[in-house]
Parts: sequence; structure tokens; C-alpha cells
Amino acid sequence: MNPESRKPPQDAVTVRHLRLGIGSVGIALPVVLVVGHLVATRRLTLLDSLSGYYHTEMRDVFVGSLCAVGVFLIAYRYRRPDDVLGTVAGVLAVAVALFPTTVGAPTGTISHRDETVGMVHQVAAAALFVLLAAFCLFLFTGPDRVGVPPSRTAVRFYRVCGGLILAAITVALASTQLSEEVRQALKPVLWCETVAVFAFGAAWVAKSDALFRAAESIDGSNAEQDTRPAAPASP
Repeated sequence: MNPESRKPPQDAVTVRHLRLGIGSVGIALPVVLVVGHLVATRRLTLLDSLSGYYHTEMRDVFVGSLCAVGVFLIAYRYRRPDDVLGTVAGVLAVAVALFPTTVGAPTGTISHRDETVGMVHQVAAAALFVLLAAFCLFLFTGPDRVGVPPSRTAVRFYRVCGGLILAAITVALASTQLSEEVRQALKPVLWCETVAVFAFGAAWVAKSDALFRAAESIDGSNAEQDTRPAAPASP
């Protein structure tokens, strides 16, 4: 058998790389922001949210990472529901990057326009997390393009990731009712965003491997069938 015939199709490789790119950037972003700020300032200072790092020396990393995720999501193509949600989520990710939050901005520098931009940021961020949870809960748990469902373990994992994202959003919204002193001490929004981003990244990385293995096995089965001798023609 020709080894080249056992290679998975290029479409599967491309989708896998897109998923890995999306997931890897998501997992790395909170760590890079916190560690980078630590290295730059030479002291461990946690901000109120991941978006707050826009107003630090980590601005380019924050904006660049979210724009990269946005481009990955827009370019991602699999099935029509995935394509539509991916495109919308990608646009929202770019909006989160380009419309900065007012949280963490220098005191006295926030104008009415900045407040409007900050509101766009919050709405876009909330909608983005909801769509990422929808990927985990509804799209990743369904059968692939050839009708093969994921394993029960995989389904549970995706549902846990989706549930963590939704729970993190809920807790972050509820934390706004806490006093300023408590929020400053606990940084609930920062931790909730970190949990949600980690869950999102882990689900995308796991799904990339699952789809790649499925495509590889299906392509291998087809290759084995193609190598069988053809039945002799009837006289």
C-alpha cells in the first residue's frame, strides 16, 4: 500500500490547524498577559479583568491575540452552523480587541466617547463568550460531517467546558454587585474570564484532535477498500 494514501485529507489538516490555533491562543492568553505584565513591572499585580491589560504595556499582545483568534474563527470552515457561528464570533473577537474597555484606564482620562466604546466592548465580550459556549454545548457534541458521533467521554468534556464558560459569565456579572473593596481584593472578573478562556481553548484543542483522528481513520478505511482487487468481470 502506498503510504501517501494513508495521509488524512488536506481539508482535515487545515481544520485541525485552525482549531489548534484558536485553542492554543485562548489557553496561552491569560498566562502571557499576567506573566508579561509581571516581567515588565517587576511586581505581581493582577488587574480587574483580562481586558484591563489593554491599558498596560501588554496592549499589543492583547489586541494581537484577539485579532488572531478572530481571523482564525472567520476563516474556520466546517459545516454551515459552524461557519456562521465562527464568522460572528470572529467579528466579535476583533470588536473586543479594537473597542477597549474603560476598566483599568487612567483616572480622569475617560470621556463620554470612551464610555460608549467601553459599552461596545462589554456587549461584544459577553456575546463572544455565549457563542463559544454554544460551540461546546451544541456543535462539538454533535456528529461530524460523516455522521460519526463523539464518544460519551468527549461529549461530557465539551459540556463541562461549555458549562464552565456560562457559569463564569454568570459569576462575573453577579460580582458587579459586590463592594469595590471586595472586587479589588478578589478580582472576580479576572478569574472568571480566565476560567472561561481556558475552557474555550481546551475544548477547541480537544475537538481538533478528535476530528483529525476521525478523518485519518476514515481515509485509511477508504484506502484499504481501494487496494482490494477488483472483482473479475463476468463473461
